[in-house]
Amino acid sequence: MYDYLIIGSGLFGSVFAHEMTRAGKSCFVLERRDHVGGNVYCEEKEGIRIHKYGAHIFHTSNKKVWDYVNQFVEFNHYVNSPVANYKGELYNLPFNMNTFTKMWGVVTPKQAAAKIAQQRQEAGITEPKNLEEQAISLIGTDIYTKLIKGYTEKQWGRSCTELPAFIIKRLPVRYTFDNNYFNDRYQGIPIGGYNVLIDALLEGIEVRTGVDYNQVRHEYENVAKTVVYTGPIDEYFDYKLGRLEYRGLRFETERIEEENYQGVAVMNYTDRETPYTRSIEHKHF
Repeated sequence: MYDYLIIGSGLFGSVFAHEMTRAGKSCFVLERRDHVGGNVYCEEKEGIRIHKYGAHIFHTSNKKVWDYVNQFVEFNHYVNSPVANYKGELYNLPFNMNTFTKMWGVVTPKQAAAKIAQQRQEAGITEPKNLEEQAISLIGTDIYTKLIKGYTEKQWGRSCTELPAFIIKRLPVRYTFDNNYFNDRYQGIPIGGYNVLIDALLEGIEVRTGVDYNQVRHEYENVAKTVVYTGPIDEYFDYKLGRLEYRGLRFETERIEEENYQGVAVMNYTDRETPYTRSIEHKHF
């Protein structure tokens, strides 16, 4: 009889198991994938560490959190500075003076602010009724058309005119030449990958992989006093109230015979025609 049966070995499940073990409690972790780590799991191919389930950049302004993870693994100095690709035109993200200079040829923050204000005024939107109108009223038509519309429609699987305005309440706009996507004080990726962090958290704790708790729940009814479940909540209740509209991602990994393919870790494809949202060159992490 364990104190805790923990379903899922991602960051939350692993941290919880570690802390409860430190507190003298007994823990048993079940993971339905064939590896621990959840979505931050990394695999290595030909010397390149790949984030198997998409890019994960650790960032926080909380020193307590930063000190906590650094006791298990050292972090590199990676700064997230993605590039937007609109039909071959490249723009820096988040929206900043580099973006505005490329878009309009402006050279000062005052000129950039005036251009955005002009486009807002020309749009004449007083009460945004959908995401499209909300975005245009915040950032103007040019940036919306090239850098928001297609990308957002691919992410959500529907037109921006069908999405509610509240999804984009604020858009990050910087009138500085700063391409750092995050404002957080601490940022980086674990040296050796997230597996180093997860393995350290789960050291000495019983873990069983390849077990789908929702399929064999009856086998674990009397294993622990308390169950901590970190999976999809609708699946836990056997979809009795229907299925939540989670947006999933499909990943394809390709080996390209080129030393440096795109020159940046993350490139977002913001036009509607490109059938994917982004490409990641993991070596740049």
